[in-house]
Amino acid sequence: MVFIFLALFLEFRSVKQTSLILINLPLALIGGILVVWFSGGTLSIAGLIGFITLFGITVRNGIILISQYNKLIREKAMSARKAVVEGSMNRLQPILMTVMTTALALLPLIWAANQPGNEIQGPMAAVILGGLVSATALNMIVVPLLFDWYFEN
Repeated sequence: MVFIFLALFLEFRSVKQTSLILINLPLALIGGILVVWFSGGTLSIAGLIGFITLFGITVRNGIILISQYNKLIREKAMSARKAVVEGSMNRLQPILMTVMTTALALLPLIWAANQPGNEIQGPMAAVILGGLVSATALNMIVVPLLFDWYFEN
């Protein structure tokens, strides 16, 4: 976590913006933990690997949003609120396409989870899919609201 924070801070040069990106991690945990809980409450090594993968995807989605907001503020001299509205609309489709293609790729792994040889893939895919759903839905609400709140003059 410290290395992720440092890497993001070096890119964005802002503790607030880096924190906004890292807020996606607990948002992803919500869905992943719910999937583990509803599937019996046992977290395996495969599930932990799923969480690591999930964190990477959700951090990337946060980076996409914050970078777009910064670009609009810097290049078009927009207010934070206008940048949030336009940037969120511009990046909604790429984020949703990434999530949907990932989800479609994970569904066969989840469906075949009870088949021999899929003991690792099934729980990992389920954690990633559950976390992607919660993180994407909440990311498109929480991050824009907090960015506007932090940076609106």
